[in-house]
Amino acid sequence: MKRATAAMRSSAVHMAVAFLGMGGWAVFANSAHPMPRPLIAGVVQGTLSALITLFLKRMIEAMSVRLPGSVGGWLPPVVAMTVSLVLLTTLHWLAGTPEIARTIAVPLSVTTVYSSFYNLALRRGASAAR
Repeated sequence: MKRATAAMRSSAVHMAVAFLGMGGWAVFANSAHPMPRPLIAGVVQGTLSALITLFLKRMIEAMSVRLPGSVGGWLPPVVAMTVSLVLLTTLHWLAGTPEIARTIAVPLSVTTVYSSFYNLALRRGASAAR
C-alpha cells in the first residue's frame, strides 16, 4: 500500500503517464494529416503535458495549503486550466499543429479534472491531519 501511495505522489509517474497518454492522443487527433505532422504534434503534446503536469502538480500543492476556505478549493484548478489553455494553444500554434482544438481538447479536460481532484485530495488530507 505504501508503494502505491508513493507512486501516486511521484512526479515522475505523473509526468510519464501524461507524456504517453496525451502524446498518443495528439498523434491520433492529427492522424488525418501526412507524416510527420502527427508525430510532431504527439511529441509536442507529450512533452508539454509532462512539463505542465510537473509544474501544475507543484503549483496545486503550494496553493492548496496556502489559500483559505473555498478559494483554496476552486482557484488552483482554475489557474491550472488557464495556464494549460494558454501554453497548449500557443505552443501548438508555433509548432504548426494542424488540429489545435482537437489536439488540446482532451489534455485540457484531463488537466481540469486532474487538478480539481488532486486539489480536493490534498485539501482533504490536510483537513484530516489537523
